[in-house]
Amino acid sequence: MHSMKYIVLFLVLTLPFLGASQYNLIWSDEFDAPTLDPLHWTHDVGGWGWGNNEWQYYTPGDNLSIEDGILILEARKEQQGGNDFTSAKITSKGLFEVQYGKIEARIKYPTGQGLWPAFWMLGSNIDEVSWPQCGEIDILEHINNEWTVHGTAHWDDNGHVYYGAPLDMSPLEFHVYAIEWDAQGIRWFVDGQQFHVMDISNGINSTSEFHNSFYMILNLAVGGDWPGYPDCCTDFPAQMLVDYVRVYEMTP
Repeated sequence: MHSMKYIVLFLVLTLPFLGASQYNLIWSDEFDAPTLDPLHWTHDVGGWGWGNNEWQYYTPGDNLSIEDGILILEARKEQQGGNDFTSAKITSKGLFEVQYGKIEARIKYPTGQGLWPAFWMLGSNIDEVSWPQCGEIDILEHINNEWTVHGTAHWDDNGHVYYGAPLDMSPLEFHVYAIEWDAQGIRWFVDGQQFHVMDISNGINSTSEFHNSFYMILNLAVGGDWPGYPDCCTDFPAQMLVDYVRVYEMTP
């Protein structure tokens, strides 16, 4: 979930038709427990800008709750750690990693200038190789008041490059955001509709990062280089709602 400062243009080949796949559920969180499951998620805590000059301080749980099977990440206008806003960010780092598969979540996100909800993934070797060498897959990103969502991949090719696409849609309801990821490519979906595809076969265009394992992240950022910053019309508290997160193994 990094700001889009650089543009890479390259040929994306048409991916071969692989035939129907069977999806076997291998990991999920339905958020049926009253508190966050520590075997599934851990909190990212801090307010150092997170590489994008963001304005929120991620708390160790104060901005997260579960109600009626829905995970709630809440951004608030309140000071903590020298920041003017607080919010929540959780990851499966060190708890669950996946290489290839179908990864999906049912999410309703808030709108407002400076709000930046995301469901995304980072390469599990980030602590060894840093970003963007670890690779990043943004399954869902939304900014501000757009009626558009974005699916994007970031990686290293003699510097940071990315390849993404938008999909116009209503932000007012829950939608299912997913990728299908295998050794040939990454495909992005909303409610079963594919809107973006990226060829990674044989590490084409230096995409070897995407043949390693990744972990998942859910967060609600406030401000940053890409969306800009809240204004007088941004409503707080703002809530990102997550019904479930599911990971499937794909068997051709």
